[in-house]
Amino acid sequence: MSDIAIIILAAGQGTRMKSALPKVLHPLAGIPMVSHVLATAEKIGAAHIVAVVRHERDAVAAVIAEHVPHAIIVDQDDAPGTGRAVELGLAGLPSDFTGSVVVLSADVPLLDAATVRALIETHALAGNALTLLSAHFADPTGAGRIVRGLGGAFESIVEQKDATDEQREITEVNSGVYVFDASALRAALARVGTDNAQNERYLTDAASGIRATGGRIEAVPVTDTWLVAGINDRAQLGAAAAELNARIVRGWQLSGVTIQDPATTWIDLATSIGEDVEILPGTQLKGATAIERGAIIGPDTTLVDCEVGHNAVVKRTDATLAVIGAYATVGPFAYLRPGTYLGENGKIGTFVEIKNSTIARGSKVPHLSYIGDATIGEGTNLGAGAITANYDDIAKHHTEIGSHVHSGSHTVFVAPVRIGDGAKTGAGTIVRKDVPAGALVMTVAPQRNVEGWVEQNRAGTAAATAATVAATTAHTTD
Repeated sequence: MSDIAIIILAAGQGTRMKSALPKVLHPLAGIPMVSHVLATAEKIGAAHIVAVVRHERDAVAAVIAEHVPHAIIVDQDDAPGTGRAVELGLAGLPSDFTGSVVVLSADVPLLDAATVRALIETHALAGNALTLLSAHFADPTGAGRIVRGLGGAFESIVEQKDATDEQREITEVNSGVYVFDASALRAALARVGTDNAQNERYLTDAASGIRATGGRIEAVPVTDTWLVAGINDRAQLGAAAAELNARIVRGWQLSGVTIQDPATTWIDLATSIGEDVEILPGTQLKGATAIERGAIIGPDTTLVDCEVGHNAVVKRTDATLAVIGAYATVGPFAYLRPGTYLGENGKIGTFVEIKNSTIARGSKVPHLSYIGDATIGEGTNLGAGAITANYDDIAKHHTEIGSHVHSGSHTVFVAPVRIGDGAKTGAGTIVRKDVPAGALVMTVAPQRNVEGWVEQNRAGTAAATAATVAATTAHTTD
């Protein structure tokens, strides 16, 4: 579509969002609202993409440039109104551009490329000067109305604040998605003024100018109103997010993924899922998470930018930037921080936190442990309560644990320290020095029993009474 230019309106402040974050940067399915519109624009294959910005200009422009580096960034000036914004967008195009101009809004994120392409084709085949999308809403409050004449022919667009009571009863509304003939648009915008309730230069007034000069205008209704649903506040953002998520979930179901409870499953657009994966209730798959065939994820699990190998099981786990190998098991109640790597057939169990550590094939950290800044070899099993003491109040240090090591419960590895292959630790050991391969390391203090201490120091307590009864019974038995 070398004769197509797209202008994206992204200058609005979005005061109804009540947020320090610009409206068009609020995320939907893991990416900013404006990025959805940019993705649609790119799929259309237009020769030029222009974005008009103003509020929090640098932040919005940075996101646009990251997503579409070749986009032309245009700054809106102090003159208010969508008509002025489009006029500036036109000025950003090559002066000899004479094709069709598509106008999209950065706060209408669910619009897809197929719908826009169909609108462009209708525009071209009918020889229209302006073709726009409309939709019928049960509650059209706040939207511009499409006024039609005899035979349903397009007459005008009337904004809510300028509409008569009769016109406000119209349910067909302007979606803000347009295809203009570039020459007709330039001429019409030159005549648009500010004689309206908001003293703004409305883009919709360009339609009146085009019609007055004999240009043909057509309003094309869409049946799926979500495609043109605008977002102005948090309630609308939440509703759009839920609708988009429902469509994403259904798409994965149709691709061979079992999702037990779609209502409590959230999946970002960048996530990828293999066939025969099973996702249980309360699961969130965020960012560029990738899950291979046959894995079971959930319930109550959040994965952010994680990789999960085939046939792995991850339940009741919170993980970010972690890699989980094939046939590995994680959880329940595990916390995997960035840099976690669990090898094939490995295990990270209940109430275990892992950070910046590699756990090789077949190794296990089953329960109640913290492993940070460590490398663990193959076939190693760390007993309950294992801790790598990696921080000395100034810097983090590394722990290296070899293959086929077995640690007793409540072993503390004080980094930096290296445990050789096949070594073992006794329960309660504090390892401060390197341990040779095959060695048993223990920190043993002799056990001392002070008999009668409870009766002497806790007289009158239930413990003292129980001890006295036990001692008397033992003496009688003897």
